[in-house]
Amino acid sequence: MPLTLEIVTPENRVYSDTIDTVVIPTTEGEVGILPGHIPLLTQVEHGELRVTKDGQTIWLAVGGGFAAVEGDRIHVLAERAITEEKIDENAVEAALKRAEAEMREAQHIDPQQYEHLQNLVRYAGTQLAIKRRRR
Repeated sequence: MPLTLEIVTPENRVYSDTIDTVVIPTTEGEVGILPGHIPLLTQVEHGELRVTKDGQTIWLAVGGGFAAVEGDRIHVLAERAITEEKIDENAVEAALKRAEAEMREAQHIDPQQYEHLQNLVRYAGTQLAIKRRRR
């Protein structure tokens, strides 16, 4: 019995397909979802989401959000998400450098802004790790 995975962000639907398995980074660690999984609602952590379909692994970078498993359907509502083929390594490196520079230069930054910058750095690092995995 295949699973149906849908990953959406506030901007668009990033991924939607039938799959064999998925491994989701959560605040409690990685959670592997196979057919027949019990219902689950969990908080998604910044990290690598791995989809297996027909013996192939598809990598996505996700940044925060929630995942719900209901029967054979998995819904991931992410703050940010991108598939490996859409990652622009040069743009990510530039964004990473800007965020790191802002963090270094900010002496008295608002804690929420600092946390936002930290999340951007983690998300950029995840994208680079995924993109460079095949080298």
